[in-house]
Amino acid sequence: MDSNGIIPDVVDVVPDKIATIKYPSGAIVELGSELTPTQVKDVPNVTWEAEADGIYAVLMIDSDAPSRENPKLREVLHWSICNIPGNDLSKGQTLFEYIGAGPAKETGLHRYIFWVFKQKDVYPTDQFVSKTTIEGRANIKTRDYVTKFKLGNPVAGNYFVAQYDNYVDTLLESLKPQK
Repeated sequence: MDSNGIIPDVVDVVPDKIATIKYPSGAIVELGSELTPTQVKDVPNVTWEAEADGIYAVLMIDSDAPSRENPKLREVLHWSICNIPGNDLSKGQTLFEYIGAGPAKETGLHRYIFWVFKQKDVYPTDQFVSKTTIEGRANIKTRDYVTKFKLGNPVAGNYFVAQYDNYVDTLLESLKPQK
């Protein structure tokens, strides 16, 4: 993560552990591996070394929107789940539904970063943002989440890079405002 500028672009400390991320397509995230938007379009399985009685939060962000050279929307939130007991995502509370990688044409490689944080307590919230909207997803800062939810340093993380493929058009069409 240091070598690809994630530290200090997004957070200040490299997590001690690597989160394991596996997609239904068979793609597996390995630190800095290049995957296609088509490979990562569906919700992945994420695991990490969790304490049995621990409560966790998972974020997935694109730190390079609209491009790495001009990240004026840094960061775009692609997924957020909190109140996860252990590492059982199915029992956590989804705040922002999963949206796969969607880098625009000719914007180069984007870094898609997964963060796992240990929560101090269950966070009561009824927030929910559907996968069909980009509302509230742009200009999200991981550092602000850390402060707001009192999360501390990430306990695990991983990331991949992706650039435009034809699936991005399908994804963007699904995000258009409803008329």
